[in-house]
Amino acid sequence: MPRVFSENVPIYLQLIEMLKVSIVTGEYKADDKLPPVRELALRYGVNPNTVQRAYSELEREGIVQSERTSGRYINIDAQKINELKKGISEEYIRELFERLRQIGLSGKEIKNLVNKWEENK
Repeated sequence: MPRVFSENVPIYLQLIEMLKVSIVTGEYKADDKLPPVRELALRYGVNPNTVQRAYSELEREGIVQSERTSGRYINIDAQKINELKKGISEEYIRELFERLRQIGLSGKEIKNLVNKWEENK
């Protein structure tokens, strides 16, 4: 089932984020094999070169390790997972604050809204 991607961000970056989220949520664990490039490309309806670029970037970051004949594997420990989780969280918070500041809210107002939201959840 093809996924709808944002037009504002390159697809390979969105794939990287999706894979990182899959790792920090436990969908993929250390030493798990990632789907082959073509399989993931078909799953999301993207060009295989896009998936290859995402995988290459994850490999460059040390998150994925390529085994010459058997594919790519998650190469990450608990500390790196926590670092990934922190980085993703900070990015989401930054985006939230930027968007809410665009409509004129102050940092304090945003924090109050977040606290109220959490209390009413």
